[in-house]
Amino acid sequence: MNQAFLDYYRCPDSFADFALAAGHFNDKGPGYFAFGSGLTCYGNSKLRGCENATDLLPDLLDQVKVENSTCILPFDPTEIADNLRLERYVEQKSLTGKRALIRSIYYALRPAFPVFLRRHLQRAWLKGWAQKPFPQWPVDKSVDQLFERLMLLTLQSGVHQRIPFIWFWPQGKASCAIMTHDVETAAGFRWTTQLMDMNDSFQIKSSFQIIPAARYIADRKTLLTIKERGFEVNIHDLKHDGHLFDSRKTFQASASQINEFAVLFGSKGFRAGALYRNQEWFDAFRFSYDMSVPNVGHLDPQPGGCCTVMPYFVGDVLELPVTTIQDYSLFNVLETYSLDLWNAQIDQIMRQHGLISFIVHPDYLDKSEAKTAYTELLYKLATLRAEAELWMALPGEVDEWWRQRSRMTLVPDRDEWKIEGHGAERARVAYATLENRRIAYIFP
Repeated sequence: MNQAFLDYYRCPDSFADFALAAGHFNDKGPGYFAFGSGLTCYGNSKLRGCENATDLLPDLLDQVKVENSTCILPFDPTEIADNLRLERYVEQKSLTGKRALIRSIYYALRPAFPVFLRRHLQRAWLKGWAQKPFPQWPVDKSVDQLFERLMLLTLQSGVHQRIPFIWFWPQGKASCAIMTHDVETAAGFRWTTQLMDMNDSFQIKSSFQIIPAARYIADRKTLLTIKERGFEVNIHDLKHDGHLFDSRKTFQASASQINEFAVLFGSKGFRAGALYRNQEWFDAFRFSYDMSVPNVGHLDPQPGGCCTVMPYFVGDVLELPVTTIQDYSLFNVLETYSLDLWNAQIDQIMRQHGLISFIVHPDYLDKSEAKTAYTELLYKLATLRAEAELWMALPGEVDEWWRQRSRMTLVPDRDEWKIEGHGAERARVAYATLENRRIAYIFP
């Protein structure tokens, strides 16, 4: 039950002193419950949870007991973290009947739809999104807050004044950001050179997700140019028709083709079209990392969200969650070119020291307002890189770092600690401690 906490912080095992409360758990199955103010969890527990996140949730924080140095918990934190990250709290309904027919017709006709028509259709599909209480809009940090609360309980037990762990990002960077571009049309594919020029003017590299088997021909010369300029090429779905995850059988056949295109393109990363996903099936992919899971999916066709701003492993695949609103949703669903929402999300994620990930489509930068907004966003990120210790990285670099960090260990070094493992020269030891009865992270 301690593994998820240890994987998150990469602290020595001895500091994760949690145990499950004795006795029978509620036999009604998983449900929603609170774990202190503002933190919603989902899973099995000692008390009966609620069927809906909108209900008055029982708070299990006061059920925690400390015996000697051990925190006795009324739930398994690894199970709770997995339920949230893997979206097991989402009611799994088959898309049948009228909505299935509507989606099939929409994706069949989508290439011919002008943006203004797509905008109206998508608003109808997403009706009521603003009233959804969970995951929390515009950034949900439930998993991260769960681990922080457990760290806080450990420190409050009085056994340790500070707890060492391996800091989340290399060289002690405060947070991380990645820029990604999903290329949906032939016009967008032709615009990749101009988009790289814009990014390079701010010294920000990015990844391009290319649809391999529909809509346009991804010629070898353009793909090679993207890589030679220091950008990444990843796979974007197979056909981007909304049907990749319709059934396990058809998915496995499509995944086999996708894996072949990954070899052909020399790609290590993947993103599904429109962020449709089933994380339980990711074992069919032969990618190093995926970028298909939103932090909170209220404005995406598929509801849910992973409720974390940190990368996490789904089997052998590293998930780099989409933690900010997509440009299309911002410009065409919310109908604004203001950076206010992006800025608010950036601020929340940086306060959590998380991963700030963007999807900006070259296909939707055809308006001057969109180009201006994107230029302002690049300027904002470049400023944070210079002034706020933001690590601006490629997705592949984040994947490499997170895998290295997952294999590093902390070992005693006289009165301090040192990091061992491949890449340790880039890592930093940090400490969790209490300041005014709240958790704080410090460097020695």
